[in-house]
Amino acid sequence: MDPLQFWIEFSSTLQLVFKGLIVGIVISAPMGPVGILCIQRTMQKGRSYGLVTGAGAALSDFIYALITGFGMSFVIDFIEQGQTLFWLKLIGSVMLLIFGLHTYRQDPRKCLRPHMKRRGTLFYNFISGFGLTFSNPLIIFLFIALFNMFTFVIPANFVGQAIGFLSIIVGAMLWWLALTYLITKMKNSFGVRGILHLNRSIGTIVVIVSVVYATMTLMNLSLY
Repeated sequence: MDPLQFWIEFSSTLQLVFKGLIVGIVISAPMGPVGILCIQRTMQKGRSYGLVTGAGAALSDFIYALITGFGMSFVIDFIEQGQTLFWLKLIGSVMLLIFGLHTYRQDPRKCLRPHMKRRGTLFYNFISGFGLTFSNPLIIFLFIALFNMFTFVIPANFVGQAIGFLSIIVGAMLWWLALTYLITKMKNSFGVRGILHLNRSIGTIVVIVSVVYATMTLMNLSLY
């Protein structure tokens, strides 16, 4: 293979992996019911129980990513039109902005559950994490927003699609690994106030990213 062509393909793959990791982290990071459940189980049962809960959520996210990605690939010709792509990216930025503001304002006390006396099996914790996340199909709209912003769908490229989708689940698991590690280290001081600060930090980051991408879209700039 020509060295220049190899470098172009390698660079494109790295960009795809980076986008997938970001999508996986953004999808997983907000402290909704499954996030609160993961924190509770980590504090009350141990890190492994919180981690498998997050793994169940990551699998659900992966399935919704596949549904979104392959659904969008059917209309890829429509999406690739310059004017259409402009509006889709702008709408995606607005949707992400709303999502970030909602995360910032979310009250973690509404998601808290009574103290858990039974650990259950790791498989049960995995399935419950999966079921809780999968019961919210509205997450598809967030995937659509992120896929539009990152032009993530890769038509007629099975390897590229596989790498992209696998990167999403890796990004999600990186988040759950980091969260359970943080909760384990801060177990005695991490409560409702800690979750509230985490929500506000995540919400602020998502809002900033959405504003930056909206500005770049309006100025016809791109990072990729």
